[in-house]
Amino acid sequence: MATKKLNEKTKEPKFKVGDYVVYPIHGVGEVTEVAKKLILGKKKDCYSLEIQGSKMKVSIPVDRAMDVGIRSIIDKKEIKKVLTLLKKDEVDTEEDWKVRYQNNMNKIKSGSIFEVADVCRNLYRRAYGKELSIMERKLYESAYNLVKMEIALSKGVPQEEAGNIVSDVLAASVQGMAPPPPPKELDDDLDLE
Repeated sequence: MATKKLNEKTKEPKFKVGDYVVYPIHGVGEVTEVAKKLILGKKKDCYSLEIQGSKMKVSIPVDRAMDVGIRSIIDKKEIKKVLTLLKKDEVDTEEDWKVRYQNNMNKIKSGSIFEVADVCRNLYRRAYGKELSIMERKLYESAYNLVKMEIALSKGVPQEEAGNIVSDVLAASVQGMAPPPPPKELDDDLDLE
């Protein structure tokens, strides 16, 4: 997908009906309408989006699209960069899960596919060693789905195929890592009374 032309007056990206865009946190959406809408007593040009997966409908004033992080989906050539990032042998070393969660949430809010892929990889690798908290598991699933949807649209393949690609890359990234230690079991011969 090519980068969208900028509106000469506002320097905003100019999307048309049928374009797919990324709306940070919400995911990939299809532009279903570009029309004037009454907002706070003023008529403004707005994009109407239908978010993939949830079918949520969102309206965003055209002049605020960049401010909220609306962007085109990545080009096919950028998919390789995303997959390379998913393979990296790195993990967030922050031990306090609340701080880690907030850092990861900020990355997802940024709207950058590379930041989202970083969250996906870090949480996948962390889950390999120990169980994630419920909130982090949901954050991982959200990051995974955002990466999967964007790759699917960029490559022009079904989401299931894109999900298989992402899963295979993530699984390969932990090969060679020491498996998590088994839980310690009590010796049956010990008398604990």
